[in-house]
Order: sequence, then C-alpha cells, then structure tokens
Amino acid sequence: MVGLTMPAGQLDVLSGLGDRVPPSLAEAITAMPLVDHHVHGCFVRPVSRAEFEESINEGSQDPVPVFMTQFDSQLGFAIRRWCAPRLGLEPYAGADEYWETRNTLAPAHLNRLMLAPAGVEHWIVDTGLSSSTIATPETLTRDSGAPSSEVLRLELLAEAVAARTASPADFARDFREALANAAPGVIGFKTIAAYRCGFDIDWSLPDARHLEQAVALWTAPWTAEPGQELRVRDPVIVSYIVHAAAEYRLPIQVHVGFGDLDMDLHRSNPMLLLPLLRQPAIRDTPVMLLHCYPYHRESGYLAQAFTNVYFDVGLSLNHVGSRSLEIVGESLELAPFAKQLYSSDAVGPPELHLLGSILWRRSMAQALGDWVRRGEWLEGDAIRVAGMIASGNARRVYQL
Repeated sequence: MVGLTMPAGQLDVLSGLGDRVPPSLAEAITAMPLVDHHVHGCFVRPVSRAEFEESINEGSQDPVPVFMTQFDSQLGFAIRRWCAPRLGLEPYAGADEYWETRNTLAPAHLNRLMLAPAGVEHWIVDTGLSSSTIATPETLTRDSGAPSSEVLRLELLAEAVAARTASPADFARDFREALANAAPGVIGFKTIAAYRCGFDIDWSLPDARHLEQAVALWTAPWTAEPGQELRVRDPVIVSYIVHAAAEYRLPIQVHVGFGDLDMDLHRSNPMLLLPLLRQPAIRDTPVMLLHCYPYHRESGYLAQAFTNVYFDVGLSLNHVGSRSLEIVGESLELAPFAKQLYSSDAVGPPELHLLGSILWRRSMAQALGDWVRRGEWLEGDAIRVAGMIASGNARRVYQL
C-alpha cells in the first residue's frame, strides 16, 4: 500500500486491500505494537517436514496421511503467502520449494526472521508445554528483541505438588504454599480445565473433606506404582486450584473452544462457566477467555455481561487463514472494546508467531476500515480501538 511507513523488517501486511482501508488507518494498524497475551516458544532444533506439518494442524496428534499435505489448508496457504518472502521466496511459493528453502536454515535464524516482523513488544508466555524442543521465554526474547513474562499453568503445579506431598490431607496446604512461592515470578495463571474435565462441573469451592477424598483417589494408582502418569482430571481438584489462584487477583487464563484432539469441544463452551463467574470470590479476578472459536460470540456475551471477563480470538485466526476477517468482525459485535485482547497462541514454527500478527492486522484493518468508509465510525476512533486491542488492554490488565 503506497505511503505506508513500516518498521524495519515489517512486511507490507495490508497489500492487496486497495482502497478498502483508509491510508492513515492502514498505516496506524500496520505499525502499532502488539502485546501477545498468550503465546508459547518456537522450535529450537531442526524438525522434519512431517513434524512441521503435524505442528500446523492444531486438532490432530496423528501423522498427516500420505494422500495429503497440511500445506493444503488455510494455514498452509497463509504460510506460503506471507512467510515465503521472509525466506527470500516469492509470495505463494510452492510447498516443496518453501520447505526446501526453510530446511536449509538453522532454527535460531528462522526465529529471528519471523519474530521481529510480527511487531510484538511484549510476549506473555505459557511455559506449560515444557519440552526441550521449545524455546524458553528467555530465548524468545533473545530472538525477537522483545521482553517476555510468564503465566503459570495451574494443573502442572498441582501435579508437581501431588508428587511430593506427604498425604492427600496435606495437598491443600502444600498447593497453597507452592502457589505463594510461584506467584511473585508470574503475571497470571492458566487453567486447562477444558482439556482435563470440561466446564460442565461443580465450580463451587470444595470443602477439605471432599478435596482430600479426590486427591486420595487421584494419587492412589501413582502411589502404588510411581512410574505412572500423574495427570489431574478430577473436577473437585480443578475447581479447588482455580479458586486458590483467584485469591491473588492476577489474571486467570482459561482455554476455550478449538484445541487439541484430547479435548471434548462441546464441553468447552464458555457459557458452562456461568456458575463460576457468578461466584463473589471470582468477581475481582480477571478471567481471560483464550481463543474461543467457535464460541467467540458466546465469549463476547460474557465479556459484556461480567466486568472481570476478557477474551481474544487468537489461535483460530491462523487456522482459518483468509477467513480471519469474519472471525474478527464477529468478535467486535457485542463485547466492549476494552475487554478484548490480541494473542497468537503460537507454538513451534515461528511462522505462527508472525502469521498471528499479520492476519489480525489485516482483519482488524478491513473490519474497521469498512465501518469508516461507510461513515459509521470516525477514523480516529478506529485507530484508538485497534490500539486498545493490540496492546493497551493487555498492558492494563496484566499491569505491564
């Protein structure tokens, strides 16, 4: 787009939109910094093409069938369009050409090529996907030049505590002590209740007797055979650790909707969180609904109904690719703009960190630009709202 002044290394993310976006709005959205309020690290070792293609398919943990390639998807097309130029290729480079070029580059070099142009000024990292293949927040900062903060995954802390607690009766005390030790080093918490038990549970704070019984039942097989996986799925324990974290009044991130295959999607509808959100003990704690597709409209409703609820449409934008405009437009329908945030939920390929930014900027520019062109919004208001969602709201909620 003619006349744009972009940061060094920044792609012309609004190319091809013609006069659909007023030039000064386009310039502002292209250049504005982002706070990625939920993200993971990049690969730090070389991966095979099979591993790469598996990592760009969020919903499956199985190998890509031999009759297809994951490049033939909305996300695959977006990678060929927007990431190929970062490798010195023409836009829309073929999948084989893209992979052959990518495969010659070291992971750290790939990360530097992709991360800086995303225009992220602060990463808020969920380190729960612990793996030697995934960058730490410190490495993410080194390769991007932007600072990082961490959120603590509550279920992982509960599992670590249960593995060392003397007895089920001690779990509550030991968990609270571990939480108190961890809290000063993080700026928020996260629960993956959607994966472990779903949202259709009793969200009341369990009493000591019921919690002890649940912990005893949970840890009994591990106590008998310590080599087994100690994975918390009991809703009584999940409810307890969420309530314990809420006492710190730090933001609690909640995965909602679209995710891995080991989650029952219909049990992650955020409307099932109403019994939790209505409790006085939760009202002063920011609840951050993550990603939300296909429940982004329900999440928007909750964000306007509860003063402490926020949401984003991260993760989904990468996977819907050229349809991201529709998702962003729907996310702007009902919720107050002060209750929406940007995230990518990128993990593994650094292409995902870059695409989250590009597709959000393109979608936001088109949605707001359309309203400005029709005379329904002032351009200054459009720029202000985009800036709130890009970084302002996250800076306020997480007290960055």
